[in-house]
Amino acid sequence: MSTTQFDEGRLMQVLVAPVVSEKATMVSEKSNVVTFKVLQGATKPEIKAAVELLFKVEVTGVSVVNIKGKVKRFGKTTGRRDNVRKAYVQLKEGQDLNLSGEAA
Repeated sequence: MSTTQFDEGRLMQVLVAPVVSEKATMVSEKSNVVTFKVLQGATKPEIKAAVELLFKVEVTGVSVVNIKGKVKRFGKTTGRRDNVRKAYVQLKEGQDLNLSGEAA
């Protein structure tokens, strides 16, 4: 694992939350990919090291998507949702990551 070059405290903060949606579930079932919300400044090597450290799995690839926040109205005033950075983490064949909270 490549966790030696990163600060372990930083790696614990890189992954914000798993993304649980229809699209993320379909991608997970189809191609063994897990989706996470990550920090805005997180890099691909940091995300890979964080997933390997926290979940004890081997990662083969990381893809990152930046999603701009939408402008929404709240009555008379306009507001803006936060920008989100999502990471699609591809796991090594045969490895699994259960984020649903069910007992295995």
